[in-house]
Amino acid sequence: MGHEEYGVGRERFDVADAAPLLLDPQGVVTGWTGEARRLLAYPAAEAIGRKLADLLTAEDAQRVPDLVERCRRDGGWTGLLTARRRDGQPVRVTARITSAEEAHGGERWLVLLSELADAPGWDMSRTVLERMVADAPVGIAIVDTDLRFVWSNAALEQFGGGPAQRRLGLRFADVQPGLDAQAVEAQMRHVLETGEAVVGYEHVGQVLSAPLRETAHMLSFTRLDDDQGNPMGVYYTVVDITERHRARQRLALLDRAGESIGRSLDLMRTAQELADVAVPGLADFVTVDLLETVLRGAELPPGPLADTDEPVALRRAGYRCAEDDLVASVIDIGEVVAFRAGTPPVLCLTTGRSWREERLDPSARDWTTDAPSGRQARFRELGLHSVMTVPIRARGTTLGITTFFRRHRREPFDEEDLRLAEDLVSRAAVCVDNARRYTRERDAALVLQRSLLPHRLPEQDAVEVAACYRPADELTGLGGDWYDLIPLSGARVALVVGEVPGHGIDAAAAMGQLRTAVRTLAAQDLPPEEVLAHLDDLVARSAREEGAEPGTAGSAGTQCVGSGCVYVVYDPVDGGCAMAAAGHPAPAVVLPDGSVTFVELPQGPPLGVGGPPFEAVELSLAEGSTLALHTDGLLARGETWAVDAGRERLRRALQGAGPLESHCRHVVDALAPARPYDDVALLMARTKRLGTEQVAAWYLDPDPALVADARRTATRQLARWGLDELAFTTELVVSELVTNAIRHATGPIRLRLIRERALVCEVFDSGATAPHLRHPRTTDEGGRGLLLVSQLTQRWGTRFVAQGKIIWAEQSLTELAEVPGAAHLE
Repeated sequence: MGHEEYGVGRERFDVADAAPLLLDPQGVVTGWTGEARRLLAYPAAEAIGRKLADLLTAEDAQRVPDLVERCRRDGGWTGLLTARRRDGQPVRVTARITSAEEAHGGERWLVLLSELADAPGWDMSRTVLERMVADAPVGIAIVDTDLRFVWSNAALEQFGGGPAQRRLGLRFADVQPGLDAQAVEAQMRHVLETGEAVVGYEHVGQVLSAPLRETAHMLSFTRLDDDQGNPMGVYYTVVDITERHRARQRLALLDRAGESIGRSLDLMRTAQELADVAVPGLADFVTVDLLETVLRGAELPPGPLADTDEPVALRRAGYRCAEDDLVASVIDIGEVVAFRAGTPPVLCLTTGRSWREERLDPSARDWTTDAPSGRQARFRELGLHSVMTVPIRARGTTLGITTFFRRHRREPFDEEDLRLAEDLVSRAAVCVDNARRYTRERDAALVLQRSLLPHRLPEQDAVEVAACYRPADELTGLGGDWYDLIPLSGARVALVVGEVPGHGIDAAAAMGQLRTAVRTLAAQDLPPEEVLAHLDDLVARSAREEGAEPGTAGSAGTQCVGSGCVYVVYDPVDGGCAMAAAGHPAPAVVLPDGSVTFVELPQGPPLGVGGPPFEAVELSLAEGSTLALHTDGLLARGETWAVDAGRERLRRALQGAGPLESHCRHVVDALAPARPYDDVALLMARTKRLGTEQVAAWYLDPDPALVADARRTATRQLARWGLDELAFTTELVVSELVTNAIRHATGPIRLRLIRERALVCEVFDSGATAPHLRHPRTTDEGGRGLLLVSQLTQRWGTRFVAQGKIIWAEQSLTELAEVPGAAHLE
């Protein structure tokens, strides 16, 4: 095969056509073949004994020691070399060097040479290479070590900077002033200094044209070295990834919207969150306007707003400006915005469809009927040039509009921007509608709350009282915890705190049912343990009658099963206090010296579940002691409830001083977070004592002749109290009650008068039968005493005590003024 035919069409190393030769360990030729002679034209006599380096050009001859070392290390080497023919002409060859050890163990190397002079791709001319990269669709450029352009292809012109001829000798900042040249050149310097290629570097900037347009490019940098390995410059490529960058931005904006919009059930806050997300990622200025009925939580007719020739009033619910220079011209949040009929906002409301205008008429006036400054601004004055208006629609109902503006030199909105805006608004619309529905439900719940929890606690002289309630249910503001103060006969009061399992409307309804039952039982003047026993029977019977499992939704009777309650009766005459509990924490007592104790109160079973009978304890409280009745939510820490640890925290919180109302709130703030895991109720009552000048008592023998003495004694006492105007009625009450006691009971009789907010007349006897109010006929000679008592007094009744019963009657001393109590609902 001749030389001219040898390398034609060869694209890879072909062992069959290679010219072999042998080398000794020092790189000296020891074997020569005819193929080697045809390739390099050296006869065997001239080749054998010469070093391989003598057969190569001077440049590659310097590489031989390194190649020999690499062969010993790696077992061989394959690569390109430039050999020198016998006539001095260079020839490009590919060489493969492999080990060829002899049998006796001597080291030899087999070298296979294959000519590549005519193989395409290995020895391309500069013209061919330039033509290839010049026609490439990717922008390509080369800069020298001073980062000045020495060559670029035509495709680079699409990225700005002018034609290749004008770039020569200039730096990146000279031809692309709108981009961050410093960041790009920093990448080039890094490549020059380290030799490490940088692939996929993303650069985002703005093209300095009208309008401003954000672009994104992906650049890759590679260092160019000369034959000695010294850096000559940087070769880099540029690809436009603006669309991909914008797609990522849109997805990121939608992700941010999903995280930021609708974090609460507040309408105004949700609207503001929509505006905050859209600026500056999508627009420079965004307004959110809602219908007035939406803000009230009212139901809306389905579909868009009906056509109207009158201005349409909306309420500004949110806005955001990328720059502060628009703030003075913006209608503030909460103010009314009236849009003229026929303007794009009204059209969006009436059609339910979005509207976009790439170029606003700069001389056109704003769409509102009035501006904050008292005049309508023109779009030119506001710098607004492109707009989108998107209706806020959810579940087929139009709730308002969102308007997006761009200002100054930013590019106008396109169809992609409109689709993104509609996605944002549709996500926010569901949150706005949820907030509207919540507003409606919350208003209804608050009405229910006002009917269930006391707004004011009754005025009385037995205790100074304060209460604080904090529900766990943020949605309705209602829970199952409750408290109450109930005035009883004889200037006494009942203090009650209870809790129903669960939260929300169902628990609140069950709580209201339970509170009503307690008030009804308290009116019978029963001891605490009997009140709870009757309450327990009532809850169990109600659950059985409803025939549902406890806790079933919508069943107030079964919701009460498992409820807890503590019932306390305090008597300000002697400081006596009796209490009983049904599955509820015992009250704490703050003594006048500030020390805190907890009542050792036997725990009865929760209401309605059955169990042992309820037990009561009695104690005497010094004047100025404070009873703290609370639900177990006050002792909870997160989701846990530990009695000892909770009591210790409560003890420390109760040791403070100050006005009772502020102290009550301080205790709740100290022990319960703003959004507690469980409902919290705290009722604090500071005890008072009636003075000796307010109570008068006499013991009477069961002798009818002493009735007249009892009347005179009571009259004299009224005179000392300055209550002579009540003498006639009091004489009648004393006469009737004492006479009945003498007639129907045995043993001693006690007459007691108490002057508090009412004049109380009490008669104690040892009898166990209660008197009956009868309505006698006109021919009856008796039986009218209690009827007269009931008609002349404010109220009357009977209560049983350990040794007998007490019949009592009250006459009002003052009009019971309804004044705000100390109850606080948070």
